[in-house]
Amino acid sequence: MTASDEQRLDKWLWHARFVKSRSLAAKLIEEGCIRVNRQRVVKAATCIKCGDVLTASLFGDVRVIEIRGIGERRGPPEEAAALYCERLAPLSSTPADGEGGEA
Repeated sequence: MTASDEQRLDKWLWHARFVKSRSLAAKLIEEGCIRVNRQRVVKAATCIKCGDVLTASLFGDVRVIEIRGIGERRGPPEEAAALYCERLAPLSSTPADGEGGEA
């Protein structure tokens, strides 16, 4: 496997636009908010590759993401969206239609 087949987890989260900075990505990783292939990681330098599955608890949402590509830069949202595929729909904090108290 060559170096271009892998990337640091903090850098990938930043390239894929899940976080605004690599330092924020590193903080989330160190706090245990990210799992790679069901294994908890606490080092920002953890290498990931295409096909890995991330489980991320980010800002109140739990997301399961399959890595589809390795980014070379932090590009526009369309380019970032091509780097991953959502495995499950993100959980919504709003009630479903027909639920809730209407007067």
